[in-house]
Amino acid sequence: MDDQTHAPTFSLRARNPDGGTATLNHWGANSDYGTLRSVMLGPVENYRWLQTSSVSKKTLRRGVPFDEGIARAQHQEMVSAYQSAGVEVHLLTSDPELPYQVFARDSSVMTPYGAIITNMAQWWRRGENYRAIESYQRLGIPIYDYVTAGTFEGGDFNVIEPGCVLIGWEGDEGRSQEQAARQIKGWMEAEGWEVRLADIDPFYVHIDLMVVMLAPKLAAVCLDCTDPGIVDWLRSKRIEIIPVPFSETIELGCNVVALGDDRVLLPAGSKTLKDALKARGFTIYDPELSMITQGGGGVHCMCQSLIRDPV
Repeated sequence: MDDQTHAPTFSLRARNPDGGTATLNHWGANSDYGTLRSVMLGPVENYRWLQTSSVSKKTLRRGVPFDEGIARAQHQEMVSAYQSAGVEVHLLTSDPELPYQVFARDSSVMTPYGAIITNMAQWWRRGENYRAIESYQRLGIPIYDYVTAGTFEGGDFNVIEPGCVLIGWEGDEGRSQEQAARQIKGWMEAEGWEVRLADIDPFYVHIDLMVVMLAPKLAAVCLDCTDPGIVDWLRSKRIEIIPVPFSETIELGCNVVALGDDRVLLPAGSKTLKDALKARGFTIYDPELSMITQGGGGVHCMCQSLIRDPV
């Protein structure tokens, strides 16, 4: 990050209530597509499928067998892909009571000012927040603040470009509530950010299922399930959209990670987006992750950026 005054060590609450919070000079990210240098992933050893979303409910309903060994091997393939791309990999502090801890995106949100600790909706995931705090303390990354107004999960915090964020919410039947989204909106606006709120159907779980940035002014979007108002808003910012069909979106094919420098990490099953990006000259990392994604989360759900080059 830049050379401004910063919070140099771990802090339980770094946010300035009046805005103008100091940016970090090492950790942090002001975009979702600057070159990724360091990432937080969740542990896989405690993972098992639970009825957390429409995807995992369908998997369990159809009696698909879960294979722990395959899940571990696929997770290692993903870790190796990050390392091959020159990304330093950190793991959240593991807890055997937290089967969905592998989805590291949800328990926190990284900003240029430190990490926001979220407030998980499902009771079997609430302990993930505590392990996230421990992990940030271990790394010396300050906590920006904590969501207290309602439930909110990190998949609904979607940085579109520096100083601009799309925040999703699904209401009382979903993962993130409007009052929590508005709490974060107030924080970011005090820091000078533009914030767009998006109410989405709980069926889609989080906004990053359907909208993900790939590079400056380039996004993957499922046009079949994204509110036309959001699509128009993206286009008003001169953001080019690569459409991802609904059939692949619901299998987490739009839930991908920009690595920066025209490189993208996506699941092997994301065929439409993979072909479109290859045609544009992107380098693709495409680990097989089906034993994990059938539980309801993709590669974007599984990562939390710790350091991205500022853009």
